[in-house]
Amino acid sequence: MILDVGGVSFSYRSKEVLREVEFKAESGEVLGILGHNGCGKTTLLKCINAALSPCGGCVEVDGDPVGEMSKREIAKKMAVVMQTTSVTFPFTVYETVMMGRYSRIEALGGEGEEDAKAVYRAMAETETVRFADRYIDELSGGERRRVMIARALAQEPGALLLDEPTLHLDINHQFDLMELIRRLAAERGMLVVLVTHDIVLAARYCDRAIMMREGEIAAAGPVGEIVNAENLREIFQIEADVAHDERFGIGVTIVGRAGGKKRDAGREG
Repeated sequence: MILDVGGVSFSYRSKEVLREVEFKAESGEVLGILGHNGCGKTTLLKCINAALSPCGGCVEVDGDPVGEMSKREIAKKMAVVMQTTSVTFPFTVYETVMMGRYSRIEALGGEGEEDAKAVYRAMAETETVRFADRYIDELSGGERRRVMIARALAQEPGALLLDEPTLHLDINHQFDLMELIRRLAAERGMLVVLVTHDIVLAARYCDRAIMMREGEIAAAGPVGEIVNAENLREIFQIEADVAHDERFGIGVTIVGRAGGKKRDAGREG
């Protein structure tokens, strides 16, 4: 799959949120979209999956404009997991994941053997099979996040779009989830587009990154090239030490706000 975001702009009434955002991404890679809250990251994700219609530019998947596809066609190409996903009724985990099959099930055919196989494969990959008969509202935040990713995987999409997937998770669950995302890209050959403000995790787990500032791309490229002290100071207003580790890849230690007094301790990744 090739995702082509071509000069996308978007405004909420008179407020310009995105300004000619342009990039390409393809199967098997994890692309991180980084930036402060309010810089347009989530709006960009919604433009990619046609939840919002750009004011300018176009989003294409394998050469086909997303804006001309039906919701069912988009769901076969892309699956999205937003920050907060509410489940109004107490469905079981199995029922919740099966909801991801709506674009694959024929209107009069009902669920079949292939649908059940896809659901169990998705639950196995996300380690949620043991929750199959439990109600979704009984699970912890981390468990529920994995179920929502399983539901997205049950769609069998070519691309997985994630909006702040590690938000509000304990640190150990953050690493578990990012390891899962890397495996999905490698084993399923999926394109994963990851919106996050967590520079440490993005540097460690993403292949490429886009750094956004006020609705525009401020820097883009392989994480090893653009995650550096200069960009972190210029774009994120933080002082950080960036090192390359043979075991873990790129490690970022945030030592303070740009222009402020450095501290001895920082978060490492």
